[in-house]
Amino acid sequence: MPQPSKKYGETVCCAGVTADRRWKRLFPVRFRRLKGDNSFSRWDWVSFSYGRPKSDRRVESCHVHEESIAIEGRLKESERVRLLTPMLLGSAKAAAQNGQSLALIRPRNTRFLSKLKTAEEISEEREVFRLAARQPDMLDDEELAELEPTPYKFSFRFEDEDGAHHYHNGDWEAHAMFWRQSQETSTVDALQWMNHVFNEDYPKKGMVFALGNMAKRPQTWQLLGVIRLDETTQSELF
Repeated sequence: MPQPSKKYGETVCCAGVTADRRWKRLFPVRFRRLKGDNSFSRWDWVSFSYGRPKSDRRVESCHVHEESIAIEGRLKESERVRLLTPMLLGSAKAAAQNGQSLALIRPRNTRFLSKLKTAEEISEEREVFRLAARQPDMLDDEELAELEPTPYKFSFRFEDEDGAHHYHNGDWEAHAMFWRQSQETSTVDALQWMNHVFNEDYPKKGMVFALGNMAKRPQTWQLLGVIRLDETTQSELF
């Protein structure tokens, strides 16, 4: 989700993989200020120049030169399994043992959950979004509209090779999904639809989680993204 930065204004941290299956963590990205060829979405192939961040020692982290971002194409649906399946690990613990701070896992026995936020939680989140939107930007004078917090917390219970877990869902796309559906129908229908997608449709067809740890607390892992990805055997990849 967008966060305020004294130096860069409203920013998000993005994660992606290269064609040779190396993780990249992109920061700072002022996502809502990206325009034209700079504005990318999931499954886009993106090129950019970057340097090593001074305050983040995680090997995948890149200090992105935002003006260099360019969309080079889009990963076809038929190619996604071939690219990502070899990257799957059994758990975040396995990733940490490999020296990784980003990982893909195939969770088992998943359960998507939604819980109504308290008025205090919504108020605090609204203030964060307000500060982020109004943070001055030296390169762009356009004022951003303030984001509205979703009234629900989204999370997943799941199992992997390291045991059972309960992770908050920090995927911005899940919150955007809720708002789009609730505006088209209603809050109740939106929650029912998300429940169907994440508890029935995705698990049946194939679902993976993108996980990442925190720079200041590397032992703490978070759910960064929920990705629809077909299950396949190793022999089917070749």
